[in-house]
Amino acid sequence: MTYQHIIVSKETERKFAVAQLNRPQALNALNFELMTELVSAFRDFAKDPVVNAVVLAGNEKAFAAGADIKEMATATSVEMLTKGYLEMWDELHAFKKPIVVAVSGYCLGGGLELAMIGDIIIASETAKFGQPEINIGVIPGAGGTQRLARLAGKMKAMELILTGRQFGAEEALQMGLANKIFPVDSYLDEAKKLAAEIASKPPMAVRLAKEAVLRAASTNLQNDVEFERRLFALLFATEDMREGMQAFIEKRKPVWKGR
Repeated sequence: MTYQHIIVSKETERKFAVAQLNRPQALNALNFELMTELVSAFRDFAKDPVVNAVVLAGNEKAFAAGADIKEMATATSVEMLTKGYLEMWDELHAFKKPIVVAVSGYCLGGGLELAMIGDIIIASETAKFGQPEINIGVIPGAGGTQRLARLAGKMKAMELILTGRQFGAEEALQMGLANKIFPVDSYLDEAKKLAAEIASKPPMAVRLAKEAVLRAASTNLQNDVEFERRLFALLFATEDMREGMQAFIEKRKPVWKGR
């Protein structure tokens, strides 16, 4: 299949595939079309007996700078709950094979939520992480509040989500969000090397090992993600959400009204 917003390749000898986000003009912002293509690619990977692991990457400047705000700015609460956009994340989370995420540059908002769906994060020295949704009047809505709290702990997640502060690769490493850090010119190759190593192991044992680790880390995760999703959608009925997203689009400071 030919994709418009992602680049897919397979290294059959080393038994892994690469899905690379490809909206460079928008810093790989995650719009509906890109997510649809990504889910389609992962469905193909799931069925391909040659693919034992997947590398998910962006480019050197940005893994993904977040969701596409222009696409969401006029959405209603009902649309956010019924359009099916957030359910795509559930399908990616249910992917059975290991996902090695290669992050360089911006990994913000939905970009960080997508990275945390992966199983291992390899970061470049320039990686910048964050959940800045609070700055536009919403909260993380694709699992960010739940996954970050599980990875970094309640106190750290609370600080990062309530302030929207960005943080670098070293801090991500310290809190357990990133596994390893490499220079920009080698981080993607290192991610591929790791994927190839994992892909060389017995496939069924790898699959069940991933399932077991996720079970340990994700007790009640799906219920909690659905709770987060309802709160996220509720904010699309507020004036502050409209103001926040419009201010972002217009590159100005928002004026909050608390309603």
